[in-house]
Amino acid sequence: MPDHPDHVLDLPPTQVWLMPERAVFEPASGTLFVADVHLGKAAVFRARGIPVPHGTSGETLDRLATAVTRSRATRLVVLGDFLHARESQSSTTMAALAAWRDAHPHLDCVVVEGNHDRHAGQVQATFGFRTLDGPWVSGALRGVHDPAEASVPGLWTLAGHVHPVVRLRGRHDTLRVPCFWLDERVLTLPAFGAFTGGFEPSLGDTDQVFVVGDRVSPLPRQTPR
Repeated sequence: MPDHPDHVLDLPPTQVWLMPERAVFEPASGTLFVADVHLGKAAVFRARGIPVPHGTSGETLDRLATAVTRSRATRLVVLGDFLHARESQSSTTMAALAAWRDAHPHLDCVVVEGNHDRHAGQVQATFGFRTLDGPWVSGALRGVHDPAEASVPGLWTLAGHVHPVVRLRGRHDTLRVPCFWLDERVLTLPAFGAFTGGFEPSLGDTDQVFVVGDRVSPLPRQTPR
């Protein structure tokens, strides 16, 4: 699909789209997956006396709205770390989340509990999100927060937590960009939040990396990384 921004990835017996919004969509079930949204992270930094820009949660929710609209998803599964910390529950962040939810009233929303969710408080229940303290499983896909969790034979695991990025090298400089990382039967999603760091995974010979930009593109094996 050379003129399409998404990359179609076969995970037999299903198929998913890797989206430049940093989301994964399974057309067969209408399910959109994102990981590490970290809403209100900038508010946490400011509450702790660290000056950082405003507006990152709004940017994150706008991109989530775009992914939902473009995919026509009927279900959203957040693979952990929906909020960043308890201080994320600022009036500004909560108002933005309420407005986003009002714009998508019929979307079935699920949060697979991540390490930050256990400290941030499950405010998502106020906005009609269900929270799971274990994996989300449907069909051939299994959603968890931490990719280190043991895989299940016959299922493809979708995960987050580590915020994978890849370093692209040019003649005179380098650039770190978010990526999808497929390691055997585990697909790790890039951090969805606009204000997050990144981890460069150590790649094995059979690992596949898909770079996120205006479109999602497989990283050629010959590209240095």
